[in-house]
Amino acid sequence: MAERRPAAKAAAEPDFLQFNDLACETVGGRVIFATDEWFAPAANLLKRETPQFVASAFTEFGKWMDGWETRRKRIPGHDWCIVRLGVPGLIAGFDVDTSFFTGNHSPRVSIQAGCLDKPPTFTLEGDRTGTAASDSQLAAVAKLGSEAWPELVRVSELKPGYSDCCHNYFQVNFNHRVTHLRLNMYPDGGISRLRVYGVGQRDWSSVSIHQDVDLVALTNGGVCLGYSDAHFGHPRNMIGLGRAANMADGWETARRLDRPKELKADQRGILQVPGSEWAVFRLGHPGVISGVEVDTNHFKGNFPDSCSVQACALTPEEEAECIGTRWRSGRWQVLLPPQKLRPHHRHLYSQAELTPGPPVTHVRLIIAPDGGVSRLRLWGRPAPLAAAPTNRQMPASKL
Repeated sequence: MAERRPAAKAAAEPDFLQFNDLACETVGGRVIFATDEWFAPAANLLKRETPQFVASAFTEFGKWMDGWETRRKRIPGHDWCIVRLGVPGLIAGFDVDTSFFTGNHSPRVSIQAGCLDKPPTFTLEGDRTGTAASDSQLAAVAKLGSEAWPELVRVSELKPGYSDCCHNYFQVNFNHRVTHLRLNMYPDGGISRLRVYGVGQRDWSSVSIHQDVDLVALTNGGVCLGYSDAHFGHPRNMIGLGRAANMADGWETARRLDRPKELKADQRGILQVPGSEWAVFRLGHPGVISGVEVDTNHFKGNFPDSCSVQACALTPEEEAECIGTRWRSGRWQVLLPPQKLRPHHRHLYSQAELTPGPPVTHVRLIIAPDGGVSRLRLWGRPAPLAAAPTNRQMPASKL
């Protein structure tokens, strides 16, 4: 179970990997029920970190594994668990990761989805290794009727956890809000991680048009639609919850190779460089932006020299066209002119420093020449839907 075959040439990754992981434990995702957790608890499925393998690690129940692993089933049925999404929303696809489960992975899987008006009150607490669901837990979960939930992924084969085939991708077309998932493994075995990629959906009817909110936040439906480079960290990290835990929890690009041999600055101290990097986001709701926060927390020797923000209002058709041209088209207007940045610092820009304009739907953060940003916040007020184009469907592609 420990061997890792040499990595073959990776196939093209699906576009939905650009979206937010709606089930990750860092955004509030939780496993609230599992039939069996003998070798490794189901909570591991939602860890943010990539799976690890420690050859010498054992517990009193068997080999320690960084995933969910059930005992070899000797009774009728199959194993399954219920996942409560941290951010309810529209799901674009799944990554069922079997890393390091090379002789003990679950051979087949299916995934069902539900939207519950009243979330169940039961949950799982503590280290569940070596346990199975009790009669009372089985009775409580039976009330959900999860076996009848719509099927997003039909029964499908999983590949084992070798590095060249451990990521089992499933694209879905399900245009309904989801709050909970049922992950079925047939009949038993191990899965390292479950990534649930999609776009959050907030009920904006309860938000006053006079209330300032972070219009690009993951929890409010913000989503990354494109970027120039993500060598060390994906731009979607910038719209996550709270402040970044470390550099890996932000956006970081490679060093640009077109940097001049000797750097020069203008009167404001901003470096004059030929290149820059960018990331495009769709707001969770059209709105008027009155404040911008660019946080370089943890980026102490690799922060960008400067940044600027552009904005525009796009219809769904215009968005699709921009995605198709890799965002070379678009009617971008300056929202925040170029600003000198500092390392490991929260940069706050008020309305007085922004260019006033009508409601917008999309923004583009530009950094020069390269580097890392941990968080981007766009504070503003949601606009009445009639005042700006709306775009509520799932984006088609990142680039």
